[in-house]
Amino acid sequence: MTAKHAAAAARATVYGYPRQGQNRELKKAVEGYWKGRVTADALRQTAADLRRTNWRQLTEAGIHEVPTGDFSYYDHVLDTSVMVGAVPGRHRTAVAADALDGLFAMARGTRDVAPLEMTKWFDTNYHYLVPELGPDTDFTADSTKQVAELKEALTLGHTARPVLVGPVTYLLLAKPAPGVAADFRPITLLDRLLPVYARVLADLRAAGAEWVQLDEPALVQDRTPADLNAAARAYRELGAAIDRPKLLVASYFGRLGGALQVLAAAPVEGLALDFTDAGAANLADLAAVGGLPGKRLVAGVVNGRNIWINDYRKSLATLGTLLGLAGRVDVAASCSLLHVPLDASAERDIDPQIRRWLAFARQKTAEITTLARGLAQGTDTIAAELAANRADLASRAASALTHDPSVRARTAAIGDADARRAQPYAQRTAAQRAHLGLPLLPTTTIGSFPQTDELRLARADLRAGRIDTAGYEERIKDEIRRVLSFQEAAGIDVLVHGEPERNDMVQYFAEQLTGYVATRHGWVQSYGTRYVRPPVLAGDVSRPAPMTVRWTSYAQSRTAKPVKGMLTGPVTMLAWSFVRDDQPLGDTARQVALALRDEVNDLEAIGTSVIQVDEPALRETLPLRAADHAEYLAWATESFRLTTSGVRPDTQIHTHMCYAEFGDIVQAIDDLDADVISLEAARSHMQVADELAAHGYPREAGPGVWDIHSPRVPGAEEAAALLRKGLAAIPAERLWVNPDCGLKTRGWPETRASLENLVAAAREVRANLTTDGS
Repeated sequence: MTAKHAAAAARATVYGYPRQGQNRELKKAVEGYWKGRVTADALRQTAADLRRTNWRQLTEAGIHEVPTGDFSYYDHVLDTSVMVGAVPGRHRTAVAADALDGLFAMARGTRDVAPLEMTKWFDTNYHYLVPELGPDTDFTADSTKQVAELKEALTLGHTARPVLVGPVTYLLLAKPAPGVAADFRPITLLDRLLPVYARVLADLRAAGAEWVQLDEPALVQDRTPADLNAAARAYRELGAAIDRPKLLVASYFGRLGGALQVLAAAPVEGLALDFTDAGAANLADLAAVGGLPGKRLVAGVVNGRNIWINDYRKSLATLGTLLGLAGRVDVAASCSLLHVPLDASAERDIDPQIRRWLAFARQKTAEITTLARGLAQGTDTIAAELAANRADLASRAASALTHDPSVRARTAAIGDADARRAQPYAQRTAAQRAHLGLPLLPTTTIGSFPQTDELRLARADLRAGRIDTAGYEERIKDEIRRVLSFQEAAGIDVLVHGEPERNDMVQYFAEQLTGYVATRHGWVQSYGTRYVRPPVLAGDVSRPAPMTVRWTSYAQSRTAKPVKGMLTGPVTMLAWSFVRDDQPLGDTARQVALALRDEVNDLEAIGTSVIQVDEPALRETLPLRAADHAEYLAWATESFRLTTSGVRPDTQIHTHMCYAEFGDIVQAIDDLDADVISLEAARSHMQVADELAAHGYPREAGPGVWDIHSPRVPGAEEAAALLRKGLAAIPAERLWVNPDCGLKTRGWPETRASLENLVAAAREVRANLTTDGS
């Protein structure tokens, strides 16, 4: 096919779409089902209505081929485990008894059974449920969900393409099941898994699928020759199957590198590539392998992970180049639109000029269809859109919001000494122990306590004018007193005020910093029914006034025990925001760090002896290629130290991380130079404690003994057993006892019981240490 014909054939598509609905209908229905207020049939109807709405919106926007199978009640990787029959033994009874309840048992656990481990989806803030596999795993095909959703879309008259997690990525994301040797590599199960995928593909073809998309984002990471050989074998075998639809293999989040040659040579009909962040590299690599003659190329030229409007001129130039490299070129976002909010037009509180710079999922579908039309019919057909796009891009570049000379001057003046504590850790820890007087195995929590219905009602009453600011603040004080009273009665050593005034750990600060724009409806799924509203980082950042000092001071005035000051760190402030794309991330991180440094110093000035600066996103934001790690970690760790290095030696600096592969960044954790770090460890069975010990980590650590992302209440002996595992790796004088993460999403009954058990476990283990002289 000539480039002219390829252009004429250009179509618009997407890989996935936000699941929750305009008003988070899915979240409300699922949580209502868990609480017994919504029936299973009503939940399924809500899900069907949302799918129907999504497909209609996409088709009306001009999307020619809608995705199916991307919808999930909880997580698409979990759905894949069900599709291939990889259900852990402990969950099989629940799954066999009721498929829906079994799915949620795998995701959340039950009173008696632990859930699957949860971790980050590549370098995003989405979390997936980690498959548990072993040498005895027996895969079986169950395409019920995938076939049913395809038939739904076809019945409604849509051209549809099922989307599946590819077999190579599925196995590379999996971990050895409990009891399986740690060095077991799930990818060795590929030959056992491929016939199951072939069966699912045949079922989808029989149901009417012309194309099926197989997502292989794991191939944009550093891969061994064995991994690449596995990918080649997988698509050689699937491509050779007779009873199958056409195959579109998709990658995203970066450069394919050596995997591109493997996939280009595979007997599949199409590839989908990311031409945004890794656009130039993927374009050069595609040309180097000779392109995709006679095949379909889906070009991801619209950024599916950030919310800034597309540069039509730049995207059209890329698409024009691609026309000569493939038999057919279609236009898409760089990845699923799951990672962006639904509709920017709903943000009526944002300055209309700024709103024109934003593209959420619905605006991105319009961008995709505009680019496809321009590619297929010529740029004259989109002249008005091109002119408006140029004007909006120019408006953003010239805006006073994006450049603050005073912020830039302060950032430029940073010196090496600004990012270093004045004293080494050995001197600091002696001063801190004398100052704080804590026992062995001190207990604490991560920061937040349950966000109760009363707190949500108080916020709603304030917004609606039913109470004034003074009335709202009295309710906040009541909750702080309640949280402190419980912690003192439970015997916790270092207290928190519970953060009742905070709607979200990033948004709360973003609303008080210059350069940020907060949304009202910009919800994005983090995991399951947990949705967040990432703020938009639009310009230079500074702190006009203290943000937490007042509430921390109030809490400390109510108790003689130390109360932690609680802040969100600069890397997490970036990772859980939609960041600006017009300057390096490191420059933005330093601006945020200086704003937070002012807050840390003000907290110390009012007598706060323990200050926690959370960085759960440090590992999450790690680039997917090892060659890019050093540059990222240099500015990421520097920005943390810049935030925390201005305090006295007897002020104890904590940090917190959760739900990530910490083994990859132990040196970076060390480089933060925090006095204490708390980390997720319950679901991963204290793995991080061993990783810290193997590294020789010299500071204090609190690997979590309570998995707060499950409704289970761990008994005191269960927590004590985990604590003993921690002690096998970390000396008692450096070990803290805490949950995995904050308690915002938990209810008070389970919080009360679990923390009481946690304290009881610490006391029991501490007493045994004292008795045996350890």
